[in-house]
Amino acid sequence: MFQGRIHSIETCGTVDGPGIRFILFLQGCLMRCKYCHNRDSWDEDGGYVKTVSEVMDEIRPYKHFFRANGGGVTASGGEAILQAEFVTELFKQCKAEGIHTCLDTNGFVKKHDKVIDDLLAVTDLVMLDLKQLNDKKHIDLTKVSNRYAIKFAKHLQEINKPAWIRYVIVPGYSDDAPSAKLLADFVAPMENVERLELLPYHAMGEYKWAEFGEKYELEGMSPPSKAAMKALGIIFEDQNINVIF
Repeated sequence: MFQGRIHSIETCGTVDGPGIRFILFLQGCLMRCKYCHNRDSWDEDGGYVKTVSEVMDEIRPYKHFFRANGGGVTASGGEAILQAEFVTELFKQCKAEGIHTCLDTNGFVKKHDKVIDDLLAVTDLVMLDLKQLNDKKHIDLTKVSNRYAIKFAKHLQEINKPAWIRYVIVPGYSDDAPSAKLLADFVAPMENVERLELLPYHAMGEYKWAEFGEKYELEGMSPPSKAAMKALGIIFEDQNINVIF
């Protein structure tokens, strides 16, 4: 019996993949992003436990919404790949019932073994967060190197797995033109990438850090302006990347 440790569930999400989505936020993450809005998802032993069968019972009532607008199920987090076997079995059952599957991940995969191959085989779309292509800045922002995420992105390209890239614009960390140009140069040759989403920083999860008795390092930071987002978007458009912002 496959069991997963769940952080939370959103039944009618509209921003984590195409159409209306059933979004399963899984517990556990190895990155320590300064702007994380799900600070309570880091602990791999947190949350609550559900079986694949129990989750499928919650998904089925929404199947008619999926069919009506091209939606489906998204596994997010935390980091869904930390529970790869559970997500694989969930996606297998979704595919058996004609439900679109989406993996929302930061790509922190240290080893591309059969477990990862099995998961990707039943994944229709990967939404990959690339935080920063400059490794020094990536480590400052997330406390880990970007080399695993970059390797994972290249693997998706090699197997031609449909992907959306997400890039969070954090003032002072990822909002500069050289960083955007690095990412644009990296993504432009990837024919498997369907779109690149520029997401403005927000502080909606700041209160969760206080609940853990921890300092939120970005306290007082404002989201990037619309003009700043547009200027960065042009960098990607100049590379003929389908950018959404």
